[in-house]
Amino acid sequence: MNYIYASKALTVALLCLSMACAQPGEKDGQLHQPVVLFDGETLTGWQAVDPADAHYWSVIDSLLTGGDGMSNVPKNTYLQTIKEYGDFEFRCLFRLSGDQTTGFINSGIQYRSHVVNDDMVGYQADIGDGHWGDIYDEHRRALLVAGDLRTLQHFINKGGWNSYIVRVRGNHHELYINGVKTCDYIETDPDIPSKGVIAIQLHSGGAAKIQLRDVTITEF
Repeated sequence: MNYIYASKALTVALLCLSMACAQPGEKDGQLHQPVVLFDGETLTGWQAVDPADAHYWSVIDSLLTGGDGMSNVPKNTYLQTIKEYGDFEFRCLFRLSGDQTTGFINSGIQYRSHVVNDDMVGYQADIGDGHWGDIYDEHRRALLVAGDLRTLQHFINKGGWNSYIVRVRGNHHELYINGVKTCDYIETDPDIPSKGVIAIQLHSGGAAKIQLRDVTITEF
């Protein structure tokens, strides 16, 4: 009796360990390795959507940095990947800072996005007070899903480092901040592009600074 119980317990434990160790890029027996999107030294692989805004984006202390937290940002500016991505899991650590008295302090991670008439159009994993973990459709349909903060509100580190996971397969979108799922969205419009660039947004209307590190992507 004890042997059978121990055997079952061991089986369950091994199954749980297998699930915990499974990589996010593993599908149909094929393992996809994460790729580093930011090397910590240069902005290789990235470009400012508007070349005139390139001065907002830099590498400081090995961090991908947008803005300085002191100067007002007059318009939305974006740093985009040169490559486009379809199905993937994007991961990063991010830190949003800035004086709230200067105005709106906000950022976001664009994905499956495109530049249309000098505007960034596409999905955004939102960052900032009042918008944590939202899926926003930039310059298209506005808010798609508000982030569920019932759990996240206890773990968000305002002004400090947090983690973001953006996972998208086909029409299924999932967002996680600090390991807490904030959004689960199914796209029902077949005309919305399923591939595009990833971009970091620095929102206008305040003196914001967005910093990222450990930026990786795993394509499915």
